[in-house]
Amino acid sequence: MGDEGRVMALDIGDVRTGVAISDPLRIIASPHSVVQESSLDATIDAIRSLVEELAPVVVVAGLPLDREGRPGPQAEKTMAVVERLRAVLTVKVVTQDERFTTASAQRTLISANMRRKKRKTVVDKIAATHILESYLQRQTAERWDG
Repeated sequence: MGDEGRVMALDIGDVRTGVAISDPLRIIASPHSVVQESSLDATIDAIRSLVEELAPVVVVAGLPLDREGRPGPQAEKTMAVVERLRAVLTVKVVTQDERFTTASAQRTLISANMRRKKRKTVVDKIAATHILESYLQRQTAERWDG
């Protein structure tokens, strides 16, 4: 994978999927949107449309591991979605440890004095932004190490 081109991140949930996108130089991670569809098929189609629109070179899906770093039931659900995305997208789909990203996003929004009702509408895309930031930092560290 090259060092340039947008990266899209997904915070995949049972009800909503948060979406974040980087700039082409992979310096800035920005919240983009929340996909909330009535079925998994509709969610996959919506994500495919976003990939076509935003043209990322890679999609990063947050993988919810437990405190010890092991996959649990939610991680298995996420991997099933990731496999579906790999089958329909033309770009690489990778995973990134997302432990505590939703909690971190909630803390960020609470510290900004955002009301609970408003937090519910944006927390998923903020969590996706945290996933994207972690991925970009990991990629930068790997370039410096290697």
